[in-house]
Amino acid sequence: MAARLCPRLCAFASSSRPLLAAHPRAFSLSRMGSVAPLAAARARRGFGSSLSTSPPAEEEDFATAADLLFEPPLKVVKYPDPILRARNKRINTFDDNLGRLADEMFDVMYKTDGIGLSAPQVGVNVQLMVFNPAGVKGEGEEIVLVNPVVYKLSKRLLVYEEGCLSFPGIYANVLSYV
Repeated sequence: MAARLCPRLCAFASSSRPLLAAHPRAFSLSRMGSVAPLAAARARRGFGSSLSTSPPAEEEDFATAADLLFEPPLKVVKYPDPILRARNKRINTFDDNLGRLADEMFDVMYKTDGIGLSAPQVGVNVQLMVFNPAGVKGEGEEIVLVNPVVYKLSKRLLVYEEGCLSFPGIYANVLSYV
């Protein structure tokens, strides 16, 4: 994966625009509607902002090579581990190590019957997420999100039962934009 991902993302490394990288194709979230109430709720709960109305500030904390180091096999971090609430650094280096991390995250996600996994859930505090809506290796589309920022959301909503690999055994109906 790293050989395919790296050349496509290198051009974005110096860009201040948010990066959404598909594994191996890119896609955009530009077809979505307003989210101010969600942003306020996330801020009250102390979650890092993934919602923005402007490009990220230049002085933001970027991940170093040491921040992206990991030792396989990765394991899912369970709540209440403080790493799940720590601030995540933006990624600006797209190298083989980032590709290996994404590949390893997909392996953990499939082994634990997940459909999505963020880097903090495996102990790496960077803005990286992998998902495959099919949840099965070889089926569906594997998507990697790097420094994701949501600008708009759809006006359509759907209630769906969801769980989280960091909260095993807990499921709830979640209202989501589609």
